[in-house]
Amino acid sequence: MAKILIIDDDIQIVMLLKKFLTSAGHQAAGLSDSSKAMEAAKSLSPDLFILDLMMPQPDGFKLCKMLRADPGFSKSPILIITAMDISNSDATIFGANGYLAKPFNFDELVATIDNLLDTEIQ
Repeated sequence: MAKILIIDDDIQIVMLLKKFLTSAGHQAAGLSDSSKAMEAAKSLSPDLFILDLMMPQPDGFKLCKMLRADPGFSKSPILIITAMDISNSDATIFGANGYLAKPFNFDELVATIDNLLDTEIQ
């Protein structure tokens, strides 16, 4: 069971992801206020982060950079889930390990998370 921290300004997305990831066997926590993300990350020590990009400050781009700058999270997997039109290679430019477009398929989400967690363990 992995600890996953979801950060998205849409509370409905946060609640949906928490419910789904919990039912998939993960321990999920979520925030709709990105300004509290670093504090929550340090408190929870998640195994993986799920971030939206389009949020009030800090937005997902900045938050991803902040996580990468923190020695405790510099190697933690970060999955971007956003409605923005970007590619997976664009997501990795600012430090993310993967990208899914909204709306996303839950099976694809689980497969992506499992892959990111497996890659981290190796």
